[in-house]
This record gives sequence, structure tokens and C-alpha cells, in this order.
Amino acid sequence: MKVGIVIIFYNNEEQIGKHFFIEQINASETIEFCLIDNNSKDRTLQLLEEIKHACTSQLSIVEIKKNIPKNLAIKAGVRYMLNHFNVKHIGFININSICQKEKNLNTLIESMCENQEYIIEYNTKMIEKRQKHKTLSQSVFSVADYLEEIKK
Repeated sequence: MKVGIVIIFYNNEEQIGKHFFIEQINASETIEFCLIDNNSKDRTLQLLEEIKHACTSQLSIVEIKKNIPKNLAIKAGVRYMLNHFNVKHIGFININSICQKEKNLNTLIESMCENQEYIIEYNTKMIEKRQKHKTLSQSVFSVADYLEEIKK
């Protein structure tokens, strides 16, 4: 079973370790990545395009031409993932939020790729705890929250 991961970027050129990112994505066989550029003014989109060209088919880029709130960027990524991939679990990462908490993007990506099975298990448990009526938001989870949970 594949997991979809939506990663939202906004002016994050300095946080993107291009070669590390490519290595991690290529090593991950069960994660479909959707990188969202939320109208960055720096070289973020260019770096994301370079990463995409160096990676296998499990990577997509969505360019948003007008800066929108985080929740709408997540929604756009989730909608894209549901329309283009067969994924049951979709996680999201807002790069600006993790960088504000002094977390490293490379470390987060590495942890996420190493813990793919546990991510699915975590999200399945979260869905079971929620109401019986399944909605789109029930299958979407914060990867950063998951990684915080496993540290406990």
C-alpha cells in the first residue's frame, strides 16, 4: 500500500538539500510525493523541478501561482494525490512550520522514509479513533505530528 506525502514549500531554497532529497525519494518505493510550490519568490520551484527530473515517477510538482493559506495548499495537494495516485493514506508537511521549530528538512524526510510502515499504522489508528463517517480529512495527517508522537 502506498502513502502519499504532500510537502508545501514557500521560499525554502535554503532548506532544500537537493542531492539528499533525490537520494531519499529514489530509495523510497512506497511513497508518492507531491511537492507544492506556494508561489515562492526565490529559486524553490527551480530546485523542485531539478529534483523531479532526477527522480523516478513517484514525484509530482504542483505550482500554485498565488500564495494561499497553508490549509488550502494542503487541500490542493491532497486533491492532486487522490486524482493521480492510488493512495489510502496522505500525510502533509509544511516546510515553513518545521523550519520555525528548528527541525531539519533532510532529517524529517529521512525519518519519514525509514518509518513508512509505521506511518500507515499510525494513520490507520487515527482513522479508527475518529467518527465512523469517513471524510477526506480523516485520511490526511500531519507527518510532523506523527514523528513527534513516535519520539514519546
